[in-house]
Amino acid sequence: MKLAVFPFLTGPARSPSLRAASILSADSNSPFAILQDVFGYPQFRGLQQDIVEHVTDGGDALVLMPTGGGKSLCYQIPAIARQRAGQGVTLVVSPLIALMHDQVGALHELGVEAAFLNSSQTLDEAREVENKLWRGELTCLYAAPERINTPRFLEQLDRLNARGKLALFAIDEAHCVSQWGHDFRPEYRTLATLHERYGNVPRIALTATADDLTRADIIERLKLQDARLFISSFDRPNIRYRLVEKSDAKKQLLRFIQDEHTGDAGIIYCQSRKKVEELADWLSGEGIPALPYHAGMTPAQRQHNQDRFLREEGLVMTATIAFGMGIDKPDVRFVAHLDLPKNIEGYYQETGRAGRDGGEANAWMAYGLADVVNQRRMIDESPATDEYKQVMRGKLDALLTLAEAADCRRVRLLAYFGEQSQPCGNCDNCLNPPATWDATEASRKVLSCIYRVQQHSGISFGAGHILDILRGKTTDKVTQFGHQHLSTFGIGADLSEVQWRGVIRQLIAIGALEIDAEAFNTLRLAGSARAILKGEQTLSLRVSDKPAAGTRSRRASSNSGSGEARRKTTEADLDAASLQRFHALKAWRAEVAREHNLPAYVIFHDATLAAIAQNNPADLDALGGIAGMGEKKLAAYGQEVLRVCTTTEAGVSP
Repeated sequence: MKLAVFPFLTGPARSPSLRAASILSADSNSPFAILQDVFGYPQFRGLQQDIVEHVTDGGDALVLMPTGGGKSLCYQIPAIARQRAGQGVTLVVSPLIALMHDQVGALHELGVEAAFLNSSQTLDEAREVENKLWRGELTCLYAAPERINTPRFLEQLDRLNARGKLALFAIDEAHCVSQWGHDFRPEYRTLATLHERYGNVPRIALTATADDLTRADIIERLKLQDARLFISSFDRPNIRYRLVEKSDAKKQLLRFIQDEHTGDAGIIYCQSRKKVEELADWLSGEGIPALPYHAGMTPAQRQHNQDRFLREEGLVMTATIAFGMGIDKPDVRFVAHLDLPKNIEGYYQETGRAGRDGGEANAWMAYGLADVVNQRRMIDESPATDEYKQVMRGKLDALLTLAEAADCRRVRLLAYFGEQSQPCGNCDNCLNPPATWDATEASRKVLSCIYRVQQHSGISFGAGHILDILRGKTTDKVTQFGHQHLSTFGIGADLSEVQWRGVIRQLIAIGALEIDAEAFNTLRLAGSARAILKGEQTLSLRVSDKPAAGTRSRRASSNSGSGEARRKTTEADLDAASLQRFHALKAWRAEVAREHNLPAYVIFHDATLAAIAQNNPADLDALGGIAGMGEKKLAAYGQEVLRVCTTTEAGVSP
């Protein structure tokens, strides 16, 4: 496999002269001309050009690119180019009905013929799509893996292939094929059929998240051994990572939202369906509009809440991990976790749904010892193989190590994906370096207490009971087992329960303690405990205490050592007159979106409206120079956009 690695970068703002020059110097069907004329962007970002050219020329590719990095362009532009060259339709494998609907709607807005086949359609609607497919009228067809592997669908592909009208297979969310990925879907395994059956058709598989193990599994399962591997930087420099110890998690969350994200769209992940429902109700009662989303709701309820979240401003979605894949809403300003995720891949994928527009965003998480215990229990009690459990334990340990780290969060996060970086200056640890302390003696006390209890009683106990012994609390359970007579009883009275729980969490993170799920989530000594007990290892741990409320501060790109934040026009850059135009344009966009039954950002992103408001173009030629204004949108909406700007300037309601 050939490997290409480049940083994730963004090009400068578009200008009319740049567009004119490119059209004069490039074939109108070339990828570069399609980028400008159809999508309205001045140039490719990072790896996009290499990927697009490679796939357009018929090469296979595996693309790892962060959420918001422009993955869809990597197959949409080749699809358009190959269709214009007479090579037929591109089949896009997509896992979600809602995602298909929005992406097809977005392509229609750009003047690209696209359709989907899924269970939401009537028989007549599906047949009409099939007729368009057979007549060669479609550039992109979206379908789920379950449908693709049906005999009827494969027969249709056979007929198209016999005519030379299968241009490309694009497999989105490719990590779903791997058992090591955070969102494994067995039906994705059937997609190897595409290569076995149509070896002449190029393939591109794309994902935002895959560690080395998952990446290798994707390559094997999809038979991409000869494909070219493209890895963009995993850094999302506009996202600030912040992890706090749980005190009163709901109140901590409320303070975070009220202090930093009043009126913003956000996603809050919880582990259980019950917690999702209760949190949505509680937040709504606190004046924060919130909706629930989980797999226990009916499909109609889930679809209704998701549509509201995508189409309305300022809504908060409380959800299990069932929500999020394919959510392209660009203005999600925060993603919060009230429970520890299963692994870093899941955490990265979920937090990556914040700030897709390149604007400032927060990834906030509250975690505690109980989270670690619960996650370890779910792994150990699962019916999976021992090999799978061992891998999942390692992934959980890596996430716990990230949570307990005293150094730059971003450096550790990127290192997990094999990427070297410098301290970012923007995560919680960089902005407010945590205090550390010599916890060698405290650690020896905990480990010694666990050893003495095991030796005395012949059984293991959980963290709560161990802490009661350490702190000298004579509970019924302590008395029942006679643990008040142990030499370790009361030797830890100098530290609070919060501090001791922090010590235990960090001892688990470094492999000195482990959780025995088979013995009711009890603690037992692990590999490195012996060296600590014998005084052969010293430990410096971060101070654990009641977490303070965070403070909001704007991020300057000069603070980042790991990447440059995307620069684009935002609401904060606008003067009073421009701001008035911006709000008028947003009101106009909302009406258009409602008419088209699409999220507002599919019509125009906020960044495009802000650039229009700031530049106040006088005519269509000037408007055509704004990034995000392709030819179809210029023809469809250009005059209306100019009218809104003109009437707002004159003080007339648009």
